[in-house]
Amino acid sequence: MELGIIFLTGLTIGGLTCLAVQGGLLASVITAREKEGIEGKEKVNPVYPTLAFLICKLIAYVAFGFVLGLFGSAISLTSGVQSAIQLFAGIYMIIIALNLLDVHPIFRYAVIQPPRFLTKRIRSKSKSGDIFAPALLGFMTIFIPCGTTLAMEALAISSASPIKGALILGTFVLGTFPMFFGVGFITAKLGERFKNSFLKIAAVSLIFLGFISIYGGLVAMGAPISINKITSSFKEDDSKKLSLAYPPVKNGFQEITINVSSNGYSPSSLVLKEGISTKLKLKTIDAYSCAIAFRIPALKMGVNLKPSGTEVLDLPKLSKGNYDFTCSMGMYTGVIKVL
Repeated sequence: MELGIIFLTGLTIGGLTCLAVQGGLLASVITAREKEGIEGKEKVNPVYPTLAFLICKLIAYVAFGFVLGLFGSAISLTSGVQSAIQLFAGIYMIIIALNLLDVHPIFRYAVIQPPRFLTKRIRSKSKSGDIFAPALLGFMTIFIPCGTTLAMEALAISSASPIKGALILGTFVLGTFPMFFGVGFITAKLGERFKNSFLKIAAVSLIFLGFISIYGGLVAMGAPISINKITSSFKEDDSKKLSLAYPPVKNGFQEITINVSSNGYSPSSLVLKEGISTKLKLKTIDAYSCAIAFRIPALKMGVNLKPSGTEVLDLPKLSKGNYDFTCSMGMYTGVIKVL
């Protein structure tokens, strides 16, 4: 893939798909600093926090791309770890929101501050505080990749070159800069202009983003309760009609196909016969969303798909029941019904 196309991917769909969790983290740390400014403790510069976040994110991804190109997929995080980090990110956003609303003094400790030995060496404590927290979170974003980022990481791995890997991820992250800078700058400017109502609005927004992040993480981890499971429980399960949709059996295997696009999975509901092994074919065509990180939590199976191509998963003989599948962020879901 040409670097120009990679940059455009980051500029468009890459920025959008990464905005929910990573943008929420950036907004949370900026609003926490804005709270101090609004309360009159210090003046918060809207540029420093955002630039610190973006520059450190760029450095982290360039280094990560170098390592991926050098060592390949051996150092990739497991889907369970990614989901757990996403869950933690959502909890952190909600805690920051509770701090903004002054629910309890204990939530103040969630605001990331530079260590004392650093602030003593830096003359301007305000400037060091503005930079430290977003810089740290910028580095940590490599642990919560969105679907498009995973596609770029797959490209970095397939390049088999540390230089190319660094260029691929670095170019992609540069493409996301405008959207993330806009989020950070606008968040800070709103804090200056609407001082009286800003904290409440920001807190509600962070709670919303936090719950989305938590829900997505739980779905990706195979939580027993999800919107998909609740809605399917209200639908009539006519086994006789569904049995007509059994896939053909070839050489002892059932064969089913799921088409993966940037908008999710099609079909999102499939039927299998119990006790027969299955070949699940996953076809992608220009897919750059979370959907390419395909997971079946109940079977502890998953694969990071290429943006375009075909991957086959061998499913074991399954007993009767519903087996949900989802992307790594829980944004796109579906179900395999075994009868």
